[in-house]
Amino acid sequence: MRQYRILQVHNFYQIPGGEDVVVRNEKRLLEEHGHKVYTYYRSNEELRKMGLPGKLRLPFTAVYSLKTKREVQKLIKEHQIDVVHVHNTLTVVSPSVFYAAFRCNVPVVQTLHNFRMLCPAGSFFRDNRVCEECVTGGLSCAVKHRCYRNSKAQSLVSAAVLKLHRILGTYKKVNFICLTEFNREKLLQMPGLVDEKKVYIKPNFTFQEAAAGEKPEDAGTAEHMGEAGNAGKTENFAGEEYYLFVGRIEALKGVEVALKAFELLPERKLYLAGDGDLSEEMKAYVREHNMKNIRFLGRLEKEDMADCYRHAKALIMTSQCYETFGMTAAEAYSYGVPVIAGKIGNLDDMVEEGVTGVKFQYDSPEDLAEKVKAFEQLDRGSLSRNAKAFYEARMLPEDNYRKLMEIYEDISDGR
Repeated sequence: MRQYRILQVHNFYQIPGGEDVVVRNEKRLLEEHGHKVYTYYRSNEELRKMGLPGKLRLPFTAVYSLKTKREVQKLIKEHQIDVVHVHNTLTVVSPSVFYAAFRCNVPVVQTLHNFRMLCPAGSFFRDNRVCEECVTGGLSCAVKHRCYRNSKAQSLVSAAVLKLHRILGTYKKVNFICLTEFNREKLLQMPGLVDEKKVYIKPNFTFQEAAAGEKPEDAGTAEHMGEAGNAGKTENFAGEEYYLFVGRIEALKGVEVALKAFELLPERKLYLAGDGDLSEEMKAYVREHNMKNIRFLGRLEKEDMADCYRHAKALIMTSQCYETFGMTAAEAYSYGVPVIAGKIGNLDDMVEEGVTGVKFQYDSPEDLAEKVKAFEQLDRGSLSRNAKAFYEARMLPEDNYRKLMEIYEDISDGR
């Protein structure tokens, strides 16, 4: 197997997310197989430190950053990079990273962790519902509705990045990795946006040893882990009977659906691991409705998160959007934990009804409550074994590594 020298490029958001864990996992996977991985990481935290001149330039640098192009070209030449693998470019990296690779005649591939190629908000979600208006009505819809971070200015910048690089034909020259066939179909529904021959499918993965509890430092996504991350185990979930919600406490994740469902199930406990914009509002709802069966765990340390997964009866996934993969479902399966998920987008494909969990009408608390009851009539041991088998059949690191190597070989042959 060829040993590649890879430049991994990632733009961190101000709020940590699952993308960050995927980036870290993939870097580790490549290094464990002897590849040299160099990194070009930037963070939107830079925006907080910008003075007025920098903020005034932001609409232009988000579209094309000379700093990124210059620095990436330098790294490519210094380290004789074979492949540039991009994960996120918004906002400070910008698509100029692609032009750095083009200039150096190095193949470049981007993993699409969201739907931002078609939707400036990246989520196909607006006003608490699925929305694909930017596909049918144009990118100006995102600006009109303030889709990105509820800001017209930031939505304009995000839309401008897409619009200009569509006009330039940038995306037609780039290779892309979609996490699922569903995501690939969404990407290709806009003719001429990308070259269909340059679009690959490779799912995310979790490390097998995390499932066995050998390396809890790799368990759990950034959106529900504590900031410190290495402070050690502080919680003990052994012997408790509870269902688990993992993710950001926000409308996109459907946390209100989960709470209202368990309001109908007062004898069953729901633990929520994560934090977000709706945390205080949801805690107030629980207090006002005197719900004694709800526990907000906040952002857990990594070892606590691993323990929390291991002892959960099932993972509850109430996302109101398509989800690009469903990383928390993959993590749950790695621990042999079944999943109760809404029938929407990729989540519909992540659960085998009655085999690895059950599915419900994604926006119905009443149906979720009924499906929890139905879940309890199933054999928990079989569900657990099936969940682990699902993980081992689709999400093992070694399988993922082989797919990644096939992609690298293919795009290198066509350089």
